[in-house]
Amino acid sequence: MVKQKPFSAIPLAGALGAEIHGVDLAKPLDRQTVSGLRQALLDHLVLVFRGQSITPAQHLAFAKLFGDIVPYPYVQGLEGHPEIIPVVKLEHEIVNFGGLWHADTTYLEHPPMGSILVARELPPYGGDTLFANMYLAYDSLSTGMKKMLGGLIAVNSSAKKAVTATRVVNKESKAKEDPTTPREAEHPVVRTHPETYRKLLYVNGAHTVSFKGQRAEESAPVLKYLFQHQTKPKFTCRVQWQPGTIVFLDNRCVQHNPVNDYHGFKRVLHRITLAGDRPA
Repeated sequence: MVKQKPFSAIPLAGALGAEIHGVDLAKPLDRQTVSGLRQALLDHLVLVFRGQSITPAQHLAFAKLFGDIVPYPYVQGLEGHPEIIPVVKLEHEIVNFGGLWHADTTYLEHPPMGSILVARELPPYGGDTLFANMYLAYDSLSTGMKKMLGGLIAVNSSAKKAVTATRVVNKESKAKEDPTTPREAEHPVVRTHPETYRKLLYVNGAHTVSFKGQRAEESAPVLKYLFQHQTKPKFTCRVQWQPGTIVFLDNRCVQHNPVNDYHGFKRVLHRITLAGDRPA
């Protein structure tokens, strides 16, 4: 394999995100480039590649450089490429898939390490995605709040009403199972990232229902504060999708929110999810 030239990472915002220049994802990548991209992901949390043209097979090949691929439990993958999930909003729909702040599938015992999304069909405007840095969300909490949260366990469920509604809007997407089928997992409220060893806030409004040992109504005031706190603009960046855009996000320390502002138009992304570890 020909040794590749160094790439550059240009920050998108003060909180997180970087555009990667000098990498063609349609071509095989050498070890040095893969290692550099992994470090860039740890440094910037969200990587954005512009002007790419890759097939589903190349999408899979790129993802496999960073880990094992895991299925999404509620949506069938592409025919011939079942590991790739279509993220679709059709012209007549008014609710978008996953359209609220969340980290992916924290209701699983082993939530994903990350996701790699490819733009396939975009509306003429809108449809951007917001991302938020959970390291900063934790770091900016008061000493007293950090101490209180440090020993708590969060109960995460797939059955919260708001997020369940975003899974069932697209009837043309074949479901693997009933999207209202509940799944539940318990994870620490304050997680330590397994590669950077930094602490981060690990609750999210889509899936966290309570603190373990408390009723939902008892947990609600603190969770409401945390959900509002962790998505403050100063913790975020915004990615505008363009033809040829690919986004690689670290699901362990990032939340995201696809903006639903393009009614009457179709939007299609392809997503591959990478296996993660059990949060600790």
